[in-house]
Amino acid sequence: MPVLAEEDLQKTAASLAANYPEHKTNVILLVDISRQQIILFKNGKETSRYPVSTSSYGIGSQSGSNKTPLGAHYVRKKIGTDAAPGTIFKARKNTGKIAQTEHKPHATGDDFVTSRILWLSGLESGKNKGGQVDSFKRYIYIHGTHEEGLIGQPASHGCVRMKNKDVIDLFNHTPESSLVLISQDLTAGDLLTK
Repeated sequence: MPVLAEEDLQKTAASLAANYPEHKTNVILLVDISRQQIILFKNGKETSRYPVSTSSYGIGSQSGSNKTPLGAHYVRKKIGTDAAPGTIFKARKNTGKIAQTEHKPHATGDDFVTSRILWLSGLESGKNKGGQVDSFKRYIYIHGTHEEGLIGQPASHGCVRMKNKDVIDLFNHTPESSLVLISQDLTAGDLLTK
């Protein structure tokens, strides 16, 4: 797999910011599905990379598909400030329960949303915004998971899962309205259609 050159990533982040100036913050997140990672850009510089899990059902935007949508998004809502690591959220509400983290690479049968939620909203009409392809109405999040042993491979039901400590760190560095690009492969040039 080709290496992600920082210069190319900076161009991608700058292009995203230029296309959506109404969502200007100092943070941009690039999600690379082929590499199962999120890259955090702050003030135009890469500051962190985190392993993730996107959908085990593949890529897609259709409501009910359980697939991870592509394209430009923004963080519409952040939920979970000050929740303990591993806190289980149900319908975006803190249950007060803590999930037991599974460090082995197998599914538990539960799909817990844990620690923090960054709720995404699509910016590309017909692709991830509006109708049956609306990421916000599909409840597409970046969130923590108790199935940390599966991080680094597709395992979610459409969301972008992270390790609990990582999603807390990302949450703390990412303001609401920050841009998020979800790409099949950041080296393939499948960037913006706006």
